Amino acid sequence: MFYAFVCADKPGALQIRLDTRPEHLAYLNALNDAGKLGFAGPFLGEDGKPNGSLVVVRAESLEEASAMAAEDPYARAGLFASVAVKPWNWVFNGPEA
Repeated sequence: MFYAFVCADKPGALQIRLDTRPEHLAYLNALNDAGKLGFAGPFLGEDGKPNGSLVVVRAESLEEASAMAAEDPYARAGLFASVAVKPWNWVFNGPEA
């Protein structure tokens, strides 16, 4: 099953995002190598700067997906004001299409 992480950055936390980005990308690459990453990318503010994240992963359960979200270096660094982990159904243009 797919799960979406909908993450909102804390206000004024852009530097945390920039400083932690290499570790975050390495984490996503590891998930991708393990066949668990669907897709990922930042939300952008009106100024074009990142202010949140959307990550979609494959997991066996909400607990497994929540653990993946918690292990993201951005989460561990305290970047996010909120993280919602939700079951998600990939209907159009999915990887099996």
